[in-house]
Amino acid sequence: MEYQAKELFAKHGVAVTPGIVATTPAEARAAAEELGVVVVKAQVKAGGRGKAGGVKLAKTPDEAEAHAGAILGMQIKGLTVNRVLIAPAATIEEEYYFSFLLDRANRRYLCIASVEGGVEIEEVAKTNPDAVKQIPIDPGTGVDEAKAREIVAESKFPAAVADQAVTMVQALWKVFVEEDATLVEVNPLARLAGDVLEALDGKVSLDENAEFRHADHEVFVIREEEDPLEAKAKDKGLNYVKLDGSVGVIGNGAGLVMSTLDVVAYAGEKHGGVTPANFLDIGGGANAQVMADGLDVILNDQQVKSVFVNVFGGITACDEVANGIVGALEILGDKESKPLVVRLDGNNVEEGRRILDEANHPLVTLVDTMDGAADKAAELANAAK
Repeated sequence: MEYQAKELFAKHGVAVTPGIVATTPAEARAAAEELGVVVVKAQVKAGGRGKAGGVKLAKTPDEAEAHAGAILGMQIKGLTVNRVLIAPAATIEEEYYFSFLLDRANRRYLCIASVEGGVEIEEVAKTNPDAVKQIPIDPGTGVDEAKAREIVAESKFPAAVADQAVTMVQALWKVFVEEDATLVEVNPLARLAGDVLEALDGKVSLDENAEFRHADHEVFVIREEEDPLEAKAKDKGLNYVKLDGSVGVIGNGAGLVMSTLDVVAYAGEKHGGVTPANFLDIGGGANAQVMADGLDVILNDQQVKSVFVNVFGGITACDEVANGIVGALEILGDKESKPLVVRLDGNNVEEGRRILDEANHPLVTLVDTMDGAADKAAELANAAK
């Protein structure tokens, strides 16, 4: 969120005024009494907060309290506002846009900057694309002072703030690299009265693959605002994403699971339009406990009406997966009350199928093909609506 991004900015020397976070109108009033004229800003992980009515100027503590009361609890792009940032009001002379991001298509980093940017940067990009500079960054050399000056010159920052912009660019690059970010954005980067350059807003996306290097990033996780099933899956070390459908999906390998989502959605078209309820990749270690953990997460989703377990045996053979499923059902006991459709293929598939046939669990249906299993899972989910 913005206030968290500003904490990271300050840590690396970016010119920023953090402000005070409030979760109640009374706290907003107290902050305004301390800071004077303020801006009350909704804190959610979404853009367009101002246009949604989530950013308001407050000239008095009364106004700050009233604005906070109106903003707290509102929905912005489906997200509930549970906190606001009370930031000191600033006299803005000009607004700029600046970001570093990962350019996946070209396997490099990219700087996007515009001195005609600010909150209307999307409109500027449409109407005057030449004003939005895209400057590639070589991952091997990064952004030193010379590169920062090149960026500032190409972006045409005014001479009065050019040196400050060079310092700002280098500091934002430190945030990007040292925090393992995939995006660092300042919108607006503002020229204030007296030719002072300051980051008035901030957006940072952190690479979860680098979490092992950043134990301190845990403080940015607001547990009570996470989806409870996603939080539970994360605690168990599972790769899980909640979706809106009714067919739970478990597979081994991200590519297979994504293909399974497509097949289930296609099959669901002739079974009442049912769709997948989740993405869940159990990876290579599909033993009984991992399978039980996966099923436990999916079965706690009230939307799930059936579960499709789609496994291609490789390093983890199908007999191990089958034993994992049988063991998981024993571990879950009475908690398992929804039908499971299982498709096994690959290494040791015959033995895996034999294990499941012998177990003869009343809730398990074994189907040989991926399409057939998806169709059966969709049929069962539709029947249980």
